[in-house]
Amino acid sequence: MSEQTKPSQGVRFQTVEAGYQEQRIDNYLLAQLKGVPKSLVYRILRKGEVRVNKKRVKPEYKLQIGDVIRIPPVRVAEATPLPSAKLDQVQALQEHILYEDDVLMVINKPAGLAVHGGSGLQFGLIESLRALRPDAKQMELVHRLDRETSGCILIAKRRSALRSLHEQLRNKTMDKQYLALVRGQWQKHVKLIAAPLLKNTLKSGERVVRVDAEGKPSETRFRIIEKFEQCTLVEASPITGRTHQIRVHALHAGHPIACDPKYGDVEFDQLVQQYGLNRLFLHAHQLTFSHPQTAKPVTVNAPFDDALLTTLKRLGSRKYS
Repeated sequence: MSEQTKPSQGVRFQTVEAGYQEQRIDNYLLAQLKGVPKSLVYRILRKGEVRVNKKRVKPEYKLQIGDVIRIPPVRVAEATPLPSAKLDQVQALQEHILYEDDVLMVINKPAGLAVHGGSGLQFGLIESLRALRPDAKQMELVHRLDRETSGCILIAKRRSALRSLHEQLRNKTMDKQYLALVRGQWQKHVKLIAAPLLKNTLKSGERVVRVDAEGKPSETRFRIIEKFEQCTLVEASPITGRTHQIRVHALHAGHPIACDPKYGDVEFDQLVQQYGLNRLFLHAHQLTFSHPQTAKPVTVNAPFDDALLTTLKRLGSRKYS
């Protein structure tokens, strides 16, 4: 079915007001241009059609009060009724809410669900949550998880909460812990991987990251949770927040994560698939932050899904038996 579109609007200029400072330009555009495919938003950024103060900017540019944003004409998809499959997906997310109050929520994101829809016809996590909570007009992602990664993801329902939580990310006072099943025996003395990461976006839009001296400084702490005959369950705590950071740092240490479609090891993947694993074994299992209103610490834990839990049991786990 062809996508219906509204007529293109002319070039428009928007001045950043209080409440939007420190938001990434890509997230700002995705919220402003509802119905525009995510791929198109990144294309107009990449081509320099979006300008901030008459200059080209990268997707990670953080807005400041008074910035003037040039937004080019784009074709916006007409809102179409959600098919029943999408309605089911939206309703299913209700069961994945781990924590919720007036200003934020934490979701146990299922593996395979992108945080943003890939096109005007696809629903990602944030679009689904907006449909689930239509009164939360200011709902935004605080951070991201890869499509293949499951677990805790934080959503702000108010601009004030988003600012507070972004500040915690910048100041590194928010603690995110992941569990990953990796190839081989992780060495006890390897507790910190500090290796600069360079991101390359292919023409297809696919992002590939590698360790490179010209990359951005990146650090991840690792801790052994449980050892098995041919693999190790480790806890990974990213100090910085780079794209694919844990996955590439684990590979750099010589221990790729199980069933990683980008950075994995084929022989190891075939081994763990015998135990029933059919997805990336990377799970954001714990998130700790200060509540934006009370400043009290909040810790949220996300349980494993059946695929990860079954794999550990079949490996003979004592912790998850």
